[in-house]
Amino acid sequence: MNSTTVRGATIHYDDFGPSTGLPVLLIHGHPFNRTLWAPQVTALTEAGHRVVAPDLRGYGRSSVSTGKVLLADFADDLAALLDHLEIERAVVGGVSMGGQITMEFQSRHPGRVRALVLSDTSAPAETAEGKRFRNRLADRLLAEGMEGYAHEVIDKMLAAYNVTAMPEVATRVLEMMCATDPRGAAAALRGRAERPDYRDVLAAVEAPVLIVVGADDVYTPVAEAESIQHLVPHSVLAVVDKAGHLPGAEQPERFNAVLLDFLAARM
Repeated sequence: MNSTTVRGATIHYDDFGPSTGLPVLLIHGHPFNRTLWAPQVTALTEAGHRVVAPDLRGYGRSSVSTGKVLLADFADDLAALLDHLEIERAVVGGVSMGGQITMEFQSRHPGRVRALVLSDTSAPAETAEGKRFRNRLADRLLAEGMEGYAHEVIDKMLAAYNVTAMPEVATRVLEMMCATDPRGAAAALRGRAERPDYRDVLAAVEAPVLIVVGADDVYTPVAEAESIQHLVPHSVLAVVDKAGHLPGAEQPERFNAVLLDFLAARM
């Protein structure tokens, strides 16, 4: 693991694979860290790609910014990290909140995108109800910590049947959530409550786009992924069976096969 300071924050990140390989930037969701992508890092580096997987500010081992961290802040952090690594353009992909950061990155830094990977995410702006929910949840996490919330949502982060069928995966996901600093999680929630509408951004994308979704995702169902595909007619949509909101963790072999096929065909 490496670290660097960008835009006033210390960002910890993994950088694996040959420096000459196709750069792939993987962005975790809330409330996780870079290790969520461990199965993808292994598969991508074995295929000869270079993989950069950071802990977003406020998550993992990266420093915490309190108050509010906008998706734009995360996107600009990642652009600065690519500058530090002397990577001009990369395949940029994320899951859930990480997918929304990916869309924000496309909006703010389109010239740096070779392709997009959008997993289990949503493009419309946050609703008024969603804003209230995220701000209330931020207050709760600051008051109570992460553990109660983590146990409440584990059977939504993973398909409910996988919580019992895949105890090692469930434990790993729970440990990530419980280890997250509540201040970082709260700041991201408050920033995400201000999420803009990314549908026009997606409609204008000319780069290759892969959309992945777990067949049993209750947070961003298959219909959300299909709506993104309608916005980006040249995109590829893959529905991963026997998975919920985190198909890369629940069905890594299937997720990896889809991702590697996409990169092989279009890069």
